[in-house]
Amino acid sequence: MTDTIHTDTAPAKTATLTYRRDSFSVTPGISLHDAIMQCGLNPETVLATRDGTLITEEVIVRVNDHIKLIATISGG
Repeated sequence: MTDTIHTDTAPAKTATLTYRRDSFSVTPGISLHDAIMQCGLNPETVLATRDGTLITEEVIVRVNDHIKLIATISGG
């Protein structure tokens, strides 16, 4: 399943966030927190990696980024 957040008639420069089997296209230049929210996900329930390195939600999403979101597991 692929969800597109940004649609345009001209080819857009985008970034991709992947969560489980879903991919989301987002417009670069926004914070990772905002990008996660646009995908309909809760930023408190995922960790993000870019090129295998953990990144924080304050990071600005760049053109052609491929960010993997990993579900956090908590319990008592």
